[in-house]
Amino acid sequence: MLAWLLLANLMAFMLFGFDKRRAVRGMARIRERTLLLWALAGGTPGAFAACQLFRHKTRKQPFVRLLWLIAAAQALVLAGWAMI
Repeated sequence: MLAWLLLANLMAFMLFGFDKRRAVRGMARIRERTLLLWALAGGTPGAFAACQLFRHKTRKQPFVRLLWLIAAAQALVLAGWAMI
């Protein structure tokens, strides 16, 4: 499980950075769905770190809301799991 979480966070972080680079260069972008799916797969911390470091996707409100919703859902799952 730990290996998966490390991979998901690394992938999310790298994809956000790659998408930012492509945005700056005016190239084809990575779909938001792909970025959110990696966050959903456990890469939320990596996604948030990349947003801050690369200053990417920080003002796009529908995207930011969905990222926070994923983080909240994951926190609830973790809290429920911790109570078992």
